[in-house]
Amino acid sequence: MGLCVVIRDWLLFMSSDKSHSTHLSIEELLEQFSNGSSSKRRGLIRVIEDRVDEISSLGSAALSLFDPEGDDWAAGWILQVQQRHKPDELRNSFPKDSIAWFKTHSCVGIDYLPFQKALITESFEHADRFTSSTLRKLAGSAAETRGYVYFSEVKDMPGDDLITLDRLWRAFSQGRFGFSVQAKLLNSLGGRYDRLWPRIGWKENGVWTRYPNAFNWSIEAKEGHMPLINQLRGVRLMDALLSHPALISRR
Repeated sequence: MGLCVVIRDWLLFMSSDKSHSTHLSIEELLEQFSNGSSSKRRGLIRVIEDRVDEISSLGSAALSLFDPEGDDWAAGWILQVQQRHKPDELRNSFPKDSIAWFKTHSCVGIDYLPFQKALITESFEHADRFTSSTLRKLAGSAAETRGYVYFSEVKDMPGDDLITLDRLWRAFSQGRFGFSVQAKLLNSLGGRYDRLWPRIGWKENGVWTRYPNAFNWSIEAKEGHMPLINQLRGVRLMDALLSHPALISRR
C-alpha cells in the first residue's frame, strides 16, 4: 500500500508540474528548461515539443540561454523538435548552415557539419556511420585502408575530435548516447563488459544484436546504445576508446 501511495503522489506531482508549465510564458519555460534540475528538465521534454510553435517563433533567440561550445542536451532537443515539426522555420531562423548550432573543433580538419545535421534530423544510423568513418580517419591512413581501427591506434587519436563526437552525441540524445555515457555505465557495472552489452542493447539472451537492422536507431533506444563499436574482435578497441584521457575527463 505504501508503494502505491508513493507512486500515486509522484504521478500527481508530475501531472501538476506539467500543468503548471503550460501556463508559463515561453521565455519562462525555456528558462526552467535551461536551468532546472535534471529531473525537472526531463519532465519538460514533452512540454517543449508541445509548444514548438512558440519556440519556433523566437527564431535563434530560443537558444540564447545555451552555450554553443557545450553539450547541453536541452539545446539539442530544442533544435530537434523544431526540425521535427517546423523544419522550414528552423532553416529560416539561422544563416546558411548555422543550423549546425554547436561549435565543433577538429585537429585534423574534419568537417562535422554533416554529423550535426544527421543528429538534428535524428538520422542516428547515418550519424553512427559517420562516427565509425571518423574514427578510422583519426587512426590514420592505414586504418582507412584496412577499414577498421586497431586498439593500439587509439592512444594517438586527437582528443579534440573525440570530444567533439562525444559532445554532439550527448547533445542530441537527451544526454543518453555517447562514449562518456557508455563509460559511466561500464563503471557502474563494475567494469564488466559482459553486463554492459545487454544493458545498452548490443546483446540479448547471449546473442549479439544484428547490425544494422536489429539496432534501435531512435532517441528511444537504451541508454548508451550509440555509437556502435564493433566487438567481433574483442573489447580492447572499446576499452581503449573509453580510456582515452580526453574522454576520461568528460565522465
